[in-house]
Amino acid sequence: MNALPLAFATPAVLIALAALPLIWWLLKLTPPRPKTEVFPPLRILAGVLKRDETPSKSPWWLTLLRMMLAALVVFALADPVLNPRNASLSTDGPLVLVVDNGWATVADWDRRVATAEALIGDASDRDLPVSIVFTADASHDAVPAGAAAALERLRAASPKPLRPDRVRALDALRAALDGTRPGTLAVLSDGIAADDKEDLMAGLADLSPAQLRLVEGDNAAATAITGASNGADALTVTLSRLDGSAARSLIVDAQDRQGRVIASGNVDFTAGATVASGQIAAPFELRNDFARLSIAGLATAGATHLLDDGFRRRRVALISGDAGDNFQPLLSPLYYIERALAPYADLIKPGVADLAVSVPEILAQKPSAIVLADIGRLPESVYEPLQAWIAGGGTLIRFAGPRLAAAPVGDPLVPVILRQGERELGGALSWAEPQPLADFPKFGPFAGMPRPDGVLIKRQVLAEPTPDLAERTWASLADGTPLVTVRETGAGRTVLFHVSAEATWSDLPISGEFVEMLRRVVQMSRAGTAAANADPAARATLAPFRLLTERGALTAETGNARPLDLGEARPASATFDNPPGLYGTEDGFAALNLLPAGAELKPLKVDTALAVTREPLAGTAAMPLKPILLSLAFALLIIDSLVVLFMGGAFSRLPRRAAAASVVALASVLLFAPGDRATADDAKPGDAVILERLDNTHLAYVVTGEAEVDQLSENGLRGLTDFLTYRTTLEPAPPVGLDITKDELSFYPIIFWPISATAPMPSAAAISRIDAYMRAGGTVLFDTRDQFSALGDESGPSANGERLQAILANIDIPPLEPVPSDHVLTRSFYLLTNFPGRYTGSPLWVEARQEAKTSNSGVASTGDGVSPILITGNDMLGAWAIDANGASVLPTVPPDEMQREMSFRSGVNIMMYMLTGNYKADQVHVPALLERLGQ
Repeated sequence: MNALPLAFATPAVLIALAALPLIWWLLKLTPPRPKTEVFPPLRILAGVLKRDETPSKSPWWLTLLRMMLAALVVFALADPVLNPRNASLSTDGPLVLVVDNGWATVADWDRRVATAEALIGDASDRDLPVSIVFTADASHDAVPAGAAAALERLRAASPKPLRPDRVRALDALRAALDGTRPGTLAVLSDGIAADDKEDLMAGLADLSPAQLRLVEGDNAAATAITGASNGADALTVTLSRLDGSAARSLIVDAQDRQGRVIASGNVDFTAGATVASGQIAAPFELRNDFARLSIAGLATAGATHLLDDGFRRRRVALISGDAGDNFQPLLSPLYYIERALAPYADLIKPGVADLAVSVPEILAQKPSAIVLADIGRLPESVYEPLQAWIAGGGTLIRFAGPRLAAAPVGDPLVPVILRQGERELGGALSWAEPQPLADFPKFGPFAGMPRPDGVLIKRQVLAEPTPDLAERTWASLADGTPLVTVRETGAGRTVLFHVSAEATWSDLPISGEFVEMLRRVVQMSRAGTAAANADPAARATLAPFRLLTERGALTAETGNARPLDLGEARPASATFDNPPGLYGTEDGFAALNLLPAGAELKPLKVDTALAVTREPLAGTAAMPLKPILLSLAFALLIIDSLVVLFMGGAFSRLPRRAAAASVVALASVLLFAPGDRATADDAKPGDAVILERLDNTHLAYVVTGEAEVDQLSENGLRGLTDFLTYRTTLEPAPPVGLDITKDELSFYPIIFWPISATAPMPSAAAISRIDAYMRAGGTVLFDTRDQFSALGDESGPSANGERLQAILANIDIPPLEPVPSDHVLTRSFYLLTNFPGRYTGSPLWVEARQEAKTSNSGVASTGDGVSPILITGNDMLGAWAIDANGASVLPTVPPDEMQREMSFRSGVNIMMYMLTGNYKADQVHVPALLERLGQ
């Protein structure tokens, strides 16, 4: 039964309310005083014409006003008191106080203490023993004692940044009473249930108290942060509140380590909702500076959410050694990596294909990790910056592939020594069947993950056996060969997956374990975190570093807090042994928050068989209403007096104040700034040349710096252009000579490079631009023009061949092979068996078709089947060269016009191959398709 929230000191005065009908009748019979008007008569006549008759009684609204005034006076004389305190205690047993002192009691803790003091004072007056327990304390002394001892314990208590453990308090109370029946049992509750299974009031009712009271504060504003997720574009915060009756909007502030608010967002609760989410929109870099979240206006441990380094989104750069194929995305080396990391990290890609330019630009953006997918060689200029970045805490993740398998030994950015070539089914180093994965070792980031079922490895790069290979292996195959290896360098590491990033070498990229493996490796890139960089045994537990107070502030006082277990026993939320706070050191720490993720605030259950008396805290008790009622009555009296004076005409003689209309002059001035208009004079130098070259297909050659070679290259491409125009529908524009140090290369599908040992050696920057051009999908045909001079020479490569080797030493080229008989180049326009120039006999080298080695499909691997590099020594440009009259400039060796014809046909096939890719290769499937269609 609830206590009456309103009482009267002299209730007999309320009998006077019965006289209100009589007062109403008297007021209705009393007319108002006649209104007086001054001369002239016209004003009197005007007033007479405005009304039909003079009122003979008071208006109803004036009568109602006076009735309200009389009623207020009667209520005030009765001396009402709001929330009168019930001082009655049962004398059938000791007074038992169960006081909540958790995180939600911070706002009204003083009132709780005042309420408990008043109850203890009443018990002292009746010589009753007092038993008191605090639900957020780790230990309890619930044995009934004197009132003075209870007051001493009450004044020493304080709110805790913890959730109440009422079950523990109830057990301690039951043991202390030992069957003694309480007289008055008062629960000073915060109104929040600890969990769905808690039933405090039913447990207290089992103690059979003579009187059970529930004292509640105004805790409707109790709100806590129950989750935070750092998404791709914004941080999402989840809040839970106790009272969901009305709509409410709250502001959540994000603070840095110094406590400064650097971003804010709104969380809007709709009427009836107790859980809501909102976003804090901020740039990626700013969100990574967030150290904690707090609800504006609420200073509690529940309204504060701590963040650690694990919360930060990593910035991961993705670099591929292959341009990929937009029409076949599943063959792209980065396709599966992007989809695996997109939910957990912010991904960036290089703006240009030139690694000498893009890698420094990426390092300037301070990524946490860099992924290199099948890159065998890097420009010399980027090795030192990459190594410094790794030593500073970065994680370099590399994936194998044909380029890495063909790369020279000794790469400083590979964690182990690799054997040349790769191990595959049907190869020299082959398995009898595809290999599954072995169980993950107990060390490393994959510890605890189940062994992937159904994942088979068909090809991999092998590591040379070394004494420390087992220590560097994070994952291996069933036969013991390493699958993932690592090398620590300073604060960072280099990780190598010995399979490709797409599903041609293994099933790993299309498995769910691939996502988790990448996520764990990237998560290790946290900068300077003790939990990540320490020894595994040392990071099993973390000592308390900074703990959260009940008001949401961090303090260095750790008290009796125990180290945080990071293993399977790690708590999901704060406990008595591990209060909310930061655990670790200044260099790195882990955050433990008050509430577990997804928690909801729910009201305390009060369903019991025993009657419960509900009453408020002492801060709202014994509030006299007499002064308020008398003040309202006096205000109504003033209003009544003014109305009577107005109706009597007392204000009619006052001069009227003329309302001066203020006129604002609006002057609008239209300012027309002379706009910048593009004219022909504003065009950048070279724009006309670019537009001209984009208008049509041009054959391009590299300007070597030797006038004779460059003239021969121009004449040769002019001859091929004429042949293409006469024999095919392709009509190229005049050939173009390129300065590879500054000219834009992406306009041309293929670039012809005649190698000359006497020409100046290209700079590293120029070679890097060629590497970027090839990586972006372009093709370079290197012609050493040394087939005739190399005949019968067993001493080694020619001078032009050595120059080509020097150029290719700094280019990440894939494995090469002579053009197979079933290659697309042999049938892209003409049916060919070889590719002669001035000379014949030198093979035309192209990218080795990795997927076609054990297949007869003839389909090339990536980039729509177009090899990024072609190498020959047959001097094709010399065979194509013509003079102004269209006559051939140089003879073939041996002199044979059919050889020249076949050389031109080779050029046509090369151009069609460049422009159509594996279109012709797909034609091998036409008979099978027609057969299935029944045609």
